[in-house]
Amino acid sequence: MVWPFDSGRVTVPVIRLEGVIASRGGGRGLCLSLIEPALERAFGMKKAPVVALAINSPGGSAVQSRLITMRVRQLAAQKKKQVLAFVEDVGASGGYMLACAGDEIFVDPSSIVGSIGVIGGGFGFPDLLAKLGVERRVHTAGAVKGRLDPFRPENPEDVIRLQQILDHIHDVFIGLVRERRGTRLKDDPMLFQGEIFTAKESIENGLVDGFGDLHSVLAARYGEAVRLKRVQPPRPSLLKRLMGASGEAALAALDERAAFARYGL
Repeated sequence: MVWPFDSGRVTVPVIRLEGVIASRGGGRGLCLSLIEPALERAFGMKKAPVVALAINSPGGSAVQSRLITMRVRQLAAQKKKQVLAFVEDVGASGGYMLACAGDEIFVDPSSIVGSIGVIGGGFGFPDLLAKLGVERRVHTAGAVKGRLDPFRPENPEDVIRLQQILDHIHDVFIGLVRERRGTRLKDDPMLFQGEIFTAKESIENGLVDGFGDLHSVLAARYGEAVRLKRVQPPRPSLLKRLMGASGEAALAALDERAAFARYGL
């Protein structure tokens, strides 16, 4: 909102999209159910000409990445507002998908962008139980219900099916990027191969629009007196925060640390 004594002063809501994207927002993780109230508050600010997204994410759930991105675009259309996305350390994989919710994307000269691909993996322990003297008993209804069982030797047919699923999700990702970036994308053969790019490279290949940080870009467009209004998702209760200090939250923190480490962060 713009206060009466701030006549002519523009207020821009800023939403932070930070952390690994997951089906549940553990730790600093992101999911639509966690972030949607903040999105609705930000886009509900009638006098704000634009909504800013501050993004720092190595990716995560393909579904949640797309749900958040599409919800931003739905609200932008409903409220007739522009969206500016600002990538900080990393906007990769699902994090880049979030950036595509912006009408324009800005990066720091040291940002990492891209990783437009899909990854699936796990571990195999086909000989472990035999060494331990344990007999595994699995019963299924459905010929392929036990597909990709980590305690059985890898089945080539299962690998083919998994690859088909990954390729389909990849096609969805590519389609969203092409739709949002349009003719700004350059003909780079590595663009959709899961490669990561420096900020300079991402400008050259059209993944982003230019260098710029939140404060300088908004001040240049709306004046030095522009007010940045941080709009945060609701915080969990004190009890939930205390309970989250161990167990599942600790594992989530390790997963997040590993995800950022893939990009040297």
